[in-house]
Amino acid sequence: RALRPLVTAFRRGVHTPRPSQQPPAPRSMSQPAMQEVVGQGGDAPEMAAGSRLKALREQLDVDGQTLDTFVEGGGKEIEVSRDEEMHRSVLGQLKPNHVKADGSFKRLRSIVKDKQFQKVKQSLAGLGLNTVCEEAKCPNVGECWGGESGTATATIMLMGDTCTRGCKFCNIKTSKAPPPIDPNEPKKVAEAVSKWGLDYVVLTSVDRDDMADGGAAHFRETISTMKSLNNNIKIEALVSDYGGDLACVRTVAESGLDVYAHNIETVERMQNRVRDLRAGYKQSLTTLAEAKRVVPGLVTKSSIMLGVGEKHDEVMQAMRDLRDAGVEIVTFGQYLRPTRRHMRVYEYIEEDAYDYWRQEGEKMGFAYVASGPLVRSSYKAGEFYISAILNERKRAAAAVMQQ
Repeated sequence: RALRPLVTAFRRGVHTPRPSQQPPAPRSMSQPAMQEVVGQGGDAPEMAAGSRLKALREQLDVDGQTLDTFVEGGGKEIEVSRDEEMHRSVLGQLKPNHVKADGSFKRLRSIVKDKQFQKVKQSLAGLGLNTVCEEAKCPNVGECWGGESGTATATIMLMGDTCTRGCKFCNIKTSKAPPPIDPNEPKKVAEAVSKWGLDYVVLTSVDRDDMADGGAAHFRETISTMKSLNNNIKIEALVSDYGGDLACVRTVAESGLDVYAHNIETVERMQNRVRDLRAGYKQSLTTLAEAKRVVPGLVTKSSIMLGVGEKHDEVMQAMRDLRDAGVEIVTFGQYLRPTRRHMRVYEYIEEDAYDYWRQEGEKMGFAYVASGPLVRSSYKAGEFYISAILNERKRAAAAVMQQ
């Protein structure tokens, strides 16, 4: 009798209802329906591990994320509301009119109907060339490609449109094994430039760590071909750090170009957050110093993005380091998020600050400082001044030879 309650409880615990009394099996829920339930604060139904992973990938795709960035950031970017981010980032400032609501930027092509703009665009398309202007969604493409005849500038991207590195700010496609380079590209580029009738052209490229020399020989061939067709043309090369291989730096520096450019991108502390881990602050400064050492008359140039989390003293130190490396031209511009897949903007810099950095750069002895929210390393604003510097140096050199 004393055990009867325990026996009754045990029987109730193992009681199996008749088939007619069993609860119906839960229906499978579609992915949109599941997302709606979760979004309303409900519990998601149990799913197999593979299904849960698939659902996560689909949700991240909707939010403009990848699984890798979600894992690296611990999902924090999805949790932060847009209002919270804006309050933290811009500190009450009004957003610049060139920035979209989601933090990415508008492409300012106010003169896309300009005849010169269309001429450049059609010439590029006909020759199958890539430009960083379009691949990186530069906001100045309309301004740089348009305008008066002879002043249009397009930055030609050599060696394809796929990079072996994955910097957090860049909109270029990435791959560990990009397609092979086009051996006829140097001739195509020279032909395109001759059609435009330009007097200043910028060459850049994706990083090609898959190539033994990083593409340095390809740069040299392109530059020498262009110079053979028009010795008066001014050529700027915005190049890689070549993994710190100074022999590659010398190959490009001694190719006959006029301006050797390589961007440190940001201050030393922010390098790993902004750039691919194969890049480095000191590595970049070393390549710039080497280019200046082997060709002392070469103009060297670099660029710094603002608004990624840098501090005032860090920017000042970066400028001093560039001057110590012999860099003569520096540009400052606002980091603008190309898409929601890229790193967020930490802060929108007020326009007065760009005047400040320009003045500080001039005090340090930079020959030219281009500073403004939409200024990019290849922006045409500085190219006319650079051209004037080069012409002045040539005249001075010629006068010395005559003496």
